[in-house]
Amino acid sequence: MEIKIGVQHTNRELVLESTASAEEVLSLVNAAVKDGTLLTLTDEKGRQIIVPGAQVAFVELGAPEGRKVGFAT
Repeated sequence: MEIKIGVQHTNRELVLESTASAEEVLSLVNAAVKDGTLLTLTDEKGRQIIVPGAQVAFVELGAPEGRKVGFAT
């Protein structure tokens, strides 16, 4: 699933692909924003993205991607 995170006072948003469900991401975002703690998400390649919960402007959750078909590399 594609996740876009807007950070306050920043022109660009963070975009990552994650294997987490929408419910998991939503609960992490809600907890970080409510408590002002760090929002930590892991992408498909195992990299961690860390954003201060107090600086989160918006989070956009995309639809889960289906299996890719074709010969693309």
